[in-house]
Amino acid sequence: MMLITLLLALIALSVLAFIGRGFLAWVVAAGIWLVGWRLTGIASPLLFEATVIVLTVLAVIFGVAPIRRALITSRVMPIFAKVLPRLGETERIALDAGTVWWDAELFSGKPDWKKLLDFQPQKLTADEQAFMDGPVEQLCAMLDDWQINQLRDLPPEVWDFIKKQGFFGMIIPKEYGGHGFSAIAHSRVVTRISSRSVAAAVTVMVPNSLGPGELLLHYGTDEQKQYYLPRLARGEEVPCFGLTGPEAGSDAAATQSTGIVEKHVVDGKEILGLRLEWKKRYITLAPVATLIGLAFRIKDPDHLLGDQDDLGITCALIPHDLPGIEIGLRHDPMGVPFMNGPIVGKDVFVPLDQVIGGRAGIGQGWRMLMESLAAGRSISLPALSVGAAQMMTRICGAYATVREQFDTPIGRFEGIEEPLARIAAKTYMMTATRTLTCGALDAGEKPAVLSAIAKAYLTDSMREVVTDAMDIRAGSAIQRGPRNSLARAWDAVPIGITVEGANILTRSMIIYGQGAIRCHPFVQKEIAAVAANDLAAFDAALFGHINLVLRNVTRAKLLALTGSRLAAAPDVQDTQRYYQHLSRFSAAFEFASDVAMGTLGGSLKRREKISGRLADALAYLYLASSALKRYHDEAKTTANLNLVSWCAEYSLYKVQEALLGVIENLPTRGAAWVLRLATFPLGAHFRPPSDKLGARVARDILENREARATLTGDIFIPPPTEQGLGTLEAALDKAVRAIPVETKLRDAVRAGTLDRAPGYMLDEMGLKAGVITQAEYDLLQDAEAARNEVVAVDAFDPAIFKTLH
Repeated sequence: MMLITLLLALIALSVLAFIGRGFLAWVVAAGIWLVGWRLTGIASPLLFEATVIVLTVLAVIFGVAPIRRALITSRVMPIFAKVLPRLGETERIALDAGTVWWDAELFSGKPDWKKLLDFQPQKLTADEQAFMDGPVEQLCAMLDDWQINQLRDLPPEVWDFIKKQGFFGMIIPKEYGGHGFSAIAHSRVVTRISSRSVAAAVTVMVPNSLGPGELLLHYGTDEQKQYYLPRLARGEEVPCFGLTGPEAGSDAAATQSTGIVEKHVVDGKEILGLRLEWKKRYITLAPVATLIGLAFRIKDPDHLLGDQDDLGITCALIPHDLPGIEIGLRHDPMGVPFMNGPIVGKDVFVPLDQVIGGRAGIGQGWRMLMESLAAGRSISLPALSVGAAQMMTRICGAYATVREQFDTPIGRFEGIEEPLARIAAKTYMMTATRTLTCGALDAGEKPAVLSAIAKAYLTDSMREVVTDAMDIRAGSAIQRGPRNSLARAWDAVPIGITVEGANILTRSMIIYGQGAIRCHPFVQKEIAAVAANDLAAFDAALFGHINLVLRNVTRAKLLALTGSRLAAAPDVQDTQRYYQHLSRFSAAFEFASDVAMGTLGGSLKRREKISGRLADALAYLYLASSALKRYHDEAKTTANLNLVSWCAEYSLYKVQEALLGVIENLPTRGAAWVLRLATFPLGAHFRPPSDKLGARVARDILENREARATLTGDIFIPPPTEQGLGTLEAALDKAVRAIPVETKLRDAVRAGTLDRAPGYMLDEMGLKAGVITQAEYDLLQDAEAARNEVVAVDAFDPAIFKTLH
């Protein structure tokens, strides 16, 4: 009887904890146990009564909030304050920047999938679509990447077109002469241009990213907006933004650029302003900029503005032609010829009116930058990455069909099939992540953590996709020239990895460092309550946190034991099990986070290997969510199902490996053992996508032209006469038309009508034997000529070669 009672108590505890009723779970389980004890006979009535009293007292203490606060929480709060990570002012501002969105759901341990699937990302407006179909297509047609690289600059007519068509004013509202585009429109413009020229894409994206335009739009005074925004939108001003310096790279807050508050006489009038000194480097558009946005630290030694000496990081607008400015030199970023260079300023005086936001903007620069990056990271570089990935998919899908070895298209070889599947599936997932994240921005969110994930993991995926594409193209990929569509993408990869926060920093510090506090349901509330010395608020947050831990350790274990079948999931065909597995790993991830924070405390932010693995887990939960959302919203084709299945299985495996890495490296081994028992009680069983699934994905982009076109719908397709992708597309068309004729010849060989022979000989043998007609023979010859054109590489006269870049 007692065994049955204990079993019932355990079931009640598990069920109530699983649904998040932690306090009730303990009370009901204890009640069942006491009833069972009573029914089986009491050997010691005194012990039973004492147990009842003790459990009742504990229930009252923990169940009645005023008593709990007085006896428990008031003693825990000082201890908690000691283990909290100590945050500097710049860290606090960074943590407060932006909003949380789907990342909070993933951090909850019980994501609301209905919320995700009901969300509708914004579509392009009529004006935005017209811009894509008009000026963007026209600009892409004007771009010759080989020419741009030889000129080491965009041609003058391209610069003029970009300015006149308002490409620099995509984010500037129409009332100031800009386009006022949505985030998804902005992203798609950059994606399409990047498929033609990385240099042109960077030129367009920088004025619409972190810089004078965005900062003025959100923080500028009315006078500043009225003067500068129309000039920026029309291209009369070319902006750049000086943040990075020799001493301040990833730690941008450590800038040694200064502005000393002083009075100067200008045109016979005494003006209060700033004497600036700075050294900045890696500044995109600096060599041609007319308006410099500058981040620096204001110092007021003479107390002309108040009692403080150090007034904090500030942003200001600096005309490029002021005395003391050295500008115009160029860096050479991996040979990709967008404008990039250093800016030096010494004894440069500007009035205080040049501070963005006026006097109210003094000391607000770091907040401005963090809030802008919270959104901006999710647009520019992810868009560039998606453009590269779609381009690689388009090229490799065609090339692996057209290029033959051993009389067989190379895409039929498993060695090619494997990277081809990775290219296609990662492109699907990258595009899905871009779309979902931009959708959040257009809905009014500023998802700082998701933006960091999009930047780091999409640029990293770009690196992997481009590497796979280079392997597939092999020798033809490493010979530079007009025919080579891959070389500049390869050159540009490290740039995307490095800028707007190097990926090493973003992964190991920013994503989880910010996410653990911002996205966790209770940690930020606990920190705020301690800072405010608010016992009631801390009590609610602390015991809410404890309930969350109990719920998620129970969910993680039960879902692991049942193959995730207890997890609620959308009633959808084909992908429901993926939602369930992601719910399981959401609970496991949240519990792992609490174990890591609980055992490492404030030192977790210095345990970058562990925080990096937790960032991996959160990132792949998000990437998989994005892919599933895309499949839900688009046509349920077999090709799309193959793609989303590959993405989900790959992501689940990556989450599993990240969590196992945390378990294996937690310094408190007892806590690691508990974490393993809760999250992987039956071991680790997720595997990477199978060879069969990869083969189906690869076959889709080789044989299913509609699937390939859908997967690469954001890029520019050049005319068939243009070397590179244009001639490759033309060769693919001809190769596909020739397939029935080639099949007829192979059938004739199998039937014994024709002798086995190499392809070029078999064509003539088939014509002479009457197996194929003259028209069919001509079709084969045309396809072969197109293949030869695609396989050919560039070679240069030695004298010309010396002049090439």
